[in-house]
Formats: sequence, structure tokens, C-alpha cells
Amino acid sequence: MTYYTGLLLAVPVANRQTYVDHARQAWPMFQRLGARRMVECWAEDVPHGTQTDFHRATQARDDEAPLFSWIEWPDRATADAAGARMAEGQEPEMALMGEMPFDGMRMMWGGFAPILTVGDSRRGAYVQGFVLAVPADARQAYVEMAEGATRMFADLGATFQTECWGEDVPHGKVTDFHRAVQATPDEVPVFSWVEWPDRATCDAAAAQMAAGIEGHDFPQMPFDGKRMFWGGFTPVVDLP
Repeated sequence: MTYYTGLLLAVPVANRQTYVDHARQAWPMFQRLGARRMVECWAEDVPHGTQTDFHRATQARDDEAPLFSWIEWPDRATADAAGARMAEGQEPEMALMGEMPFDGMRMMWGGFAPILTVGDSRRGAYVQGFVLAVPADARQAYVEMAEGATRMFADLGATFQTECWGEDVPHGKVTDFHRAVQATPDEVPVFSWVEWPDRATCDAAAAQMAAGIEGHDFPQMPFDGKRMFWGGFTPVVDLP
């Protein structure tokens, strides 16, 4: 079953091309370890929230841009084996890559399993990334709610959507997914995204949805929507 390593980080705007080059240099190692795809998405329309957002999550400075990224694996076993080899220093390529063009202490990652996937990932030109926390016992209720949302997004032009449940999401020293969404002990981080053919289609869909709920009570959700954050991103690396 497909499994994802989801990552959030902040990169100095001045280091954009250096980061792209760094990611491309790392891809052959990930591919040799079994990864099927690596996608790095640069902030395009990432708002500042009142409680949570990508900027807070990554402690981004004014001169930095948040990134929403993932590595696709054929299954969790392959991802775990790759992670163990890298953690144990068994991959010599890591030492040859040099200094990272970002603050690695503020990068967070976790392992996520898809619980709902709709459409065909066609290397869309624009990605909406979402991060939230869902009570563990509300998993099925969340899937049922998401099924309705995915139908709506698809009708509005989305080409691919996936909701991924946190299975191996560590607590970090500086940043982590739990902290990012202010998760309580009974909640699970969820990492999801929607792919669109372009930003114009995404923006038009958002405007249409906003008009549709204007004057109506916001529907009840099986999670705290005030702690969910999202943003629009442009893929700058999509390999292989």
C-alpha cells in the first residue's frame, strides 16, 4: 500500500535554486532506497492564520518561504527501511551533499498512510496542502466527511486528492506535526493535498465555495477546524 513521508520546512527565499539543486542531488539515493516519487512545493499563496499556519509551524522568518513536500513509497516497510539506513549513517551520499540550504532543525517529517485517494496525480501545476489533527476515534467520520469534499473539489476542477493518516509521526525537539496543529494526546496528525491544473482553477474554486456558504452556518466537522491550516504551493521539484 502506498505510503508517504510528509515534510514541512522553511527555506530562505534567496536559496530557492540552491534548494532545488540540493533536492535533485538527493533523489538518486531515495530512488535507490525504493522511493517512487519526490515532490517539493514552494509557497505561492500561504496565508498567516490566527491560531495555526505554515509560517508558525516551520517558525519561518520574514525572508523564508514554507515548503510542503512528500516522498512516495510503495509501502511503509520500504520507507522504514530507508529511514533506518539513513539514520544509521549507511548512505555515503548524505555526507557528500554538503551543508543544507535551510535550517534542518526546523524541518518536520512523519510517515502517513492514505485513507482516501481520488483522481490521478498528473503532476499538477498547483498544489493545495492541508495539515490538521483528528481525534483517533473520529477516523471514519473524517473519511466520510472527506468523501463529500473530494466530490466537490473534483467537480470544481481538482485532478487529484489524498487524505493521509499519521502512522509514524515523531515528536521533535524544535518543530513537529503535533506541535504544528496543537494536537491533543488523543489526536492524530493528518497530511493531505489537492492537485489542480493551475492556480487560476484553484482560486476560482475557492471563490465559488466561499460564495456557496455565505450566509449559512459552517457545517459541523469531526475535528477542530480552527487548528487546520492550508496554503497554495507551486511544485519546484517533481521526480522521477
